[in-house]
Amino acid sequence: MRNLIFGINLTIDGCCDHTKSTGDVEIHEYFTDLIRESDLLIYGRKTYQLMVPFWPDIAKDPSGQTQSTINFAQTFNAVDKLVFSRSLSSVEDKNTRLVHTGLEEEIRKLKQAPGKNMMTGGVQLPSQLIQLGLVDEYHIVIHPVIAGEGRRFLLETILPKPIQVQLVSSKTFKSGGMALHYVNA
Repeated sequence: MRNLIFGINLTIDGCCDHTKSTGDVEIHEYFTDLIRESDLLIYGRKTYQLMVPFWPDIAKDPSGQTQSTINFAQTFNAVDKLVFSRSLSSVEDKNTRLVHTGLEEEIRKLKQAPGKNMMTGGVQLPSQLIQLGLVDEYHIVIHPVIAGEGRRFLLETILPKPIQVQLVSSKTFKSGGMALHYVNA
């Protein structure tokens, strides 16, 4: 059975707005490694449009980029993607499939299919997946920033019951950030 992994960047005060934190070499390498262990990225419309065409454009023209940014872009670009959206009529990536309905059924079917891990990111879609009990692992990268404002993850998500998780590893970055890896207990 394939695992569904959720990865997110947060500030110390829980802000998940990507403009409030920094993506240094170690953090890019951390998420590049996670994607390499996956063969499918699952996004909602907002996260997909944040990631595409930004990362594929860097993969096509890496001039002026750091090696860690180039590696992330190339790895991201190579992996298949699944986008759940009610409003998109098409997607830009050749290796992306668009789905309009049936989130729970589609993910349950994909978890039973052969393959590597699946990974999700963003806010709204992962919140739904967590509510449905479909997320198996959590990779939370805490940035050494107090944003003081911005969108908070799971702020308005109502869970049927608390989800117990177990810390399986942690990594401290030179920047002072920390990656925390949890699995369902």
